[in-house]
Amino acid sequence: MQKGTRGRLVELAARSASQDTRGRPLADLRISVMDRCNFRCPYCMPRETFGDRYQFLASSERLSFEEIVRLARLFAHLGVRKLRLTGGEPLLRSNLADLIGELSVIEGIEDLALTTNGVLLGQHAAELAANGLRRVTVSLDTLDPETFRRMNGGFDGLDRVQDGIRAAREAGLAPVRINCVVQRGVNDGQVLDVARHFRGTGVTVRFIEYMDVGNRNHWDATRVVPARELLECIAAVYPLRPIAGAYRGEVAQRYSYADGMGEIGFVTSVTQPFCGDCTRARLSSDGVLYTCLFATEGLDLRARLRAGASDGELLALIRGRWEQRTDRYSELRNAAAGEQPQRKIEMYYIGG
Repeated sequence: MQKGTRGRLVELAARSASQDTRGRPLADLRISVMDRCNFRCPYCMPRETFGDRYQFLASSERLSFEEIVRLARLFAHLGVRKLRLTGGEPLLRSNLADLIGELSVIEGIEDLALTTNGVLLGQHAAELAANGLRRVTVSLDTLDPETFRRMNGGFDGLDRVQDGIRAAREAGLAPVRINCVVQRGVNDGQVLDVARHFRGTGVTVRFIEYMDVGNRNHWDATRVVPARELLECIAAVYPLRPIAGAYRGEVAQRYSYADGMGEIGFVTSVTQPFCGDCTRARLSSDGVLYTCLFATEGLDLRARLRAGASDGELLALIRGRWEQRTDRYSELRNAAAGEQPQRKIEMYYIGG
């Protein structure tokens, strides 16, 4: 932080909590630290687009750790209490544990988490935990090796993901969560297997409705499996009880197993949108601020950073963008059906 600016930051932040046009506070920041990934999942980074010749960002184009920490401090002054590191695949970023260490001591940050595909988690979990990471979410859509390869673009590695989950639990990164995107005709018949495998282990599974993120995943509404259908499938075998939400902006509808063997959750962005409680902002790996997963444009903070903007100037830019926020894409999705789709930011670029 620039010398002499701390008092000014506190003064600016204390005027009022940052709220958008719908009264939604800024409470969560998802930071993409890497635009590359070691998978080619068809619903995120299809191989036909992201092949060997695809031009990803150069190292100099990504935010440095120093720049990420500086921006994270500013977001904390505006009300952010939760940070989540995403990608691409964040564990492809060298020395990520060093960044974790710096973020973990920012005043006001209460939760620091990571979303990963899990392939590299086994070799990094202990170091990440030692440097201050609190939780980890692993994207895992199936436990069947053949379906696993189909859904990640042809790669093996299911055993490594399972090892990574075990390593995370042993390192104390709790609770470990599994994000399972369900597509009809692809892995919907394996939902009960996933629930059964992790039931009673302390690992929480969240089943996610297949969303129309980005522009390249050939989204088809007929492949969406409504969360209600998934809930009924699981509850028919393992009775469930609803759990009240723990905080505003919680995206999952949570249920506990009636016999006390843990909990599961459902993310219903398509059939039951939760835009009205969305408190999340997203920062791309090249420093662009987006206020929605389905955004069509963002605010370039990297350019301002590297042009010498002061903390006060950056704070004003961030606050102004959030307070002008009107996003509610998922609520309007059905109303916009049949219209010419707008070009959205790709999910790998800003995290899920």
